[in-house]
Amino acid sequence: MRRLISTGSPFEKTAGYSRAVVQGDWCFVSGTTGYDYATMTMPETVEEQTRNCLATIGAALDEGGFSMKDVVRAHYYVTDRSYVDLVFPILGEAFGDIRPAATMIVCQLNEPEMKIEIEVTALRDN
Repeated sequence: MRRLISTGSPFEKTAGYSRAVVQGDWCFVSGTTGYDYATMTMPETVEEQTRNCLATIGAALDEGGFSMKDVVRAHYYVTDRSYVDLVFPILGEAFGDIRPAATMIVCQLNEPEMKIEIEVTALRDN
């Protein structure tokens, strides 16, 4: 059974994707940027954007019947190498005890105000 999860972001409809897809015991959460989807605003700092990413991801996982503890893989994309040391402590708070396999890449993102994007995969432990 496949279940699609949406945050209601206009980007999901425009670009044709779901915030998350649940397939069996798996949950695949799309790359998530730091937008506050309630106000459609982007915080200025990478730290605030990271916290928003994690909150959006956490809500999508929860809606799909998962939690952050189920995350087995994480991809982090930042737009500047200097952000790495700023986001590591925040990521450590979220995933320090979970310790998913992870990759961080320095790259460009879709819009100049985007400083970080996070994508995760979760597996339900039966």
